[in-house]
Amino acid sequence: MCQSTWHDFLRGLPKCEHHVHLEGCLTPELIFQLAEKNNVQLPDPKSEPAYESIQTLTARYGHFSSLDDFLHFYFIGMSVLNQESDFADLAWAYFLKAHADGVHHAEVFFDPQVHQDRGIPYETIVAGFVAGCKRAETELGLSTRLILCFVRHLPVESAKKTYQDILDSRHFESDIIHGLGWSSTEVGPPKDMYREIYASASERGVRLTAHAGEEGDPTYISTALELGATRIDHGIRLVEDPVLMERIAKEGVLLTVCPLSNVQLKCVKTVAEVPIRKFLDAGVKFSINSDDPAYFGGYILDNYCAVHEAFGLSVAEWRTIAENSVSESWIGDERKAELYKSIEVHVAKFAELA
Repeated sequence: MCQSTWHDFLRGLPKCEHHVHLEGCLTPELIFQLAEKNNVQLPDPKSEPAYESIQTLTARYGHFSSLDDFLHFYFIGMSVLNQESDFADLAWAYFLKAHADGVHHAEVFFDPQVHQDRGIPYETIVAGFVAGCKRAETELGLSTRLILCFVRHLPVESAKKTYQDILDSRHFESDIIHGLGWSSTEVGPPKDMYREIYASASERGVRLTAHAGEEGDPTYISTALELGATRIDHGIRLVEDPVLMERIAKEGVLLTVCPLSNVQLKCVKTVAEVPIRKFLDAGVKFSINSDDPAYFGGYILDNYCAVHEAFGLSVAEWRTIAENSVSESWIGDERKAELYKSIEVHVAKFAELA
């Protein structure tokens, strides 16, 4: 398909990405480069053979056994980010790739708690990522949103401290932080561990999302909705609860689906098992995303292509996915109108596929 007209269509289709972790864009090359730059000691290859070289680490990334197995390597990778410029360079590397893949709008996650636990100031983390976002807007013409993710493997008190950092910095009011989410280990910690934080954020009008229904059953999704989430990250196990799926469709809640990630983390065996067709038939809105592309071997276009190869979607169905991605993005009506027009113009160029 990569040499076909369909590939050209998918590559050029204007995309909104809602589910990508900037720390998940740390390639093995960049990990080794920043480790040397910042004098960070990576694990001893005698105990962690994957860290013998860039090649061995890349090879290990293709064999995650579970979400927690992936997270082990994910958090080691984060340890090389120390300076504001590191965070800025990482964000810029993602935006360059996303732009080449046809992304026009990106809402990106970052996980400050883990960095703060290493002694990196909150202000350093945010300033670096904001610099990367502004550069993407200025040089690439993308619109961006920055979403702070709490990580569920750390205590609630850690999240509360980071939340207070946001309030003290007035980053909601100054339009620096555009929303809150949660990620990391799904099954195990209390489903509603961020109830207090989410209630406070809701009172302030902050947009909320949550990783749910990837490994956890549909009750993880319903709990996230109860706490105020208006978007669900992953959500593929929604199909196990027809009543909840009907509610999601009726309320227009967006699922940010990550097909290649689901395969890599053994949530499904193949992309064909991701409930893309069921969601389309049920009127469930979803976008297609890359999650942690440096670890899962696929950026957003790779995910689009994998979905098309698995389901053979029509131009009309792809247009629906693209337009739903725009409609549920956290941007103003003027920007949405620009993106809708870009989709319309692009689709018209491929009338022979319809």
